[in-house]
This record gives sequence, structure tokens and C-alpha cells, in this order.
Amino acid sequence: MTAWPIGYDRVVFDTIDSTNSEARRRLTTTAGPCWILAHAQTAGMGRRGRAWSSEPGNFAATLLQPLKLPLNEAALQSFTAALALRDAFIAVGGADADFTLKWPNDVLLKGGKVAGILLETMGAGPSHLCIGIGVNLAHSPDRTTLEPTAIPPKSLAQDAGLHVSADAFLDALAVAFDTRQMQFVQGGFDAIRRDWLAHAVKLGEEITARTITEEIRGRFETVDETGALVLHTQAGPRQISAADIFFGES
Repeated sequence: MTAWPIGYDRVVFDTIDSTNSEARRRLTTTAGPCWILAHAQTAGMGRRGRAWSSEPGNFAATLLQPLKLPLNEAALQSFTAALALRDAFIAVGGADADFTLKWPNDVLLKGGKVAGILLETMGAGPSHLCIGIGVNLAHSPDRTTLEPTAIPPKSLAQDAGLHVSADAFLDALAVAFDTRQMQFVQGGFDAIRRDWLAHAVKLGEEITARTITEEIRGRFETVDETGALVLHTQAGPRQISAADIFFGES
């Protein structure tokens, strides 16, 4: 395993309300990037305020870092984080072919959701970017607790036969993220976008994007330079910046 990346701090809790909440508490005392890991969360949250289950043995962490990018570029860090997550799964023994990426911010294992990412800006200005990451290392949520249309959950232990501790996974993820972050800095989003698309699930196939106001079905053509999903619909190309994605018939 490559050594812990230079310049990144790390703090680990046995139990905490949420790593993103802890990140907020550390805003005024954190000058550089810091990984916050919790072995258990009591109030973890996912996208759009949804609860994120954090059972013992799973992974819940937040990368708190000073915001040095324009907000539109900071939003693209979800793609950097998704690629880093995929790299980390392979680094701990996962099979390359088993892991795909789902727009905008999920990692799939054999077609089921194994990890999710939540970006949040914090502080005045804002001053910091938080990248919250949840991974089903040991357990996956009970499907009855999920929306009927949700992608079935998977876990690394149950579905890939890999037993990895949260601390060991953080070691792999921190290295992978640092590598992908350098790729972003040196090559811009084009380099990240190219690699993300190489592992994108359902690229070239029909999918459904459900926004707050409408449902759009079309062929998944690409992700553009702003990170927006591009669907080819009966009315022509549609750029979608925020939506939930479904693979079956809506």
C-alpha cells in the first residue's frame, strides 16, 4: 500500500452524529485537507436529505478541504471522488470489471449500489468543500427500507467476498483521491471526464432522468464539460444538471 498522502490530516471517531457535521464544527480550525472517519454514525445523510445507513463495519467519511476552486469547478469533484472510490475498490482486491460509475455520484458493484458521494459547501463565502462518502463495506441496507425504484444495494463483503476494515479502506481511498486530484489539477476536468465515461454504466443506452418537475427518457450520450448528463430524446439533446437516474421503464 502506498504511504498516506502528504499534506492530508486524518481524524477517526468510534461513533459520531455524522462526519459532515463534524466537518462543519472544524471549519475554523482546518487549514488543509482533512479526512474525518467514523466507525458508526447516528445521523448520516445522503443526497436530498435522505438518511444514509451506517452499520458497524461500513465506511463513513468526509474529506474537508479549503475551497480553492470556483463553485462550478468544485461541483466536478464528485467525478474525481467517484473515480478515486473505484480505484480504491480495486486497490483492496476488487475486480476491475465489477465496478461501474452511475451519474451523478454513485459507484456500483455488479450493478448494485455499493457507495455514494455527497458534496456540500460550508463556511462564509463559502470557504470549504466537504466530500462525504458512504460505502457498504460489510453490510448493505435492507431493501424494504429503500424506495421501490432504487437500485439494489450491494456490499463489498457479501457481493465481492472482500473483507476490508474502514481504516484500511480509508488508506486506499486517500491515496487514490490524491492521485485523481493531481490528475484534475494537471489535466483539468477533461481528463477526469474521459476516465469517468470509460466506466460509466448504461452509456449509449436508454435511461430515465427524474428531476423535481419532470421525467425525461432518452439515450445516455455523454457527460458534458460542465458535468451535466446529456440525453438524446425524441425532442433532441437534453442537458440535465440534477436528477435521479433510473434504468428500468418509468
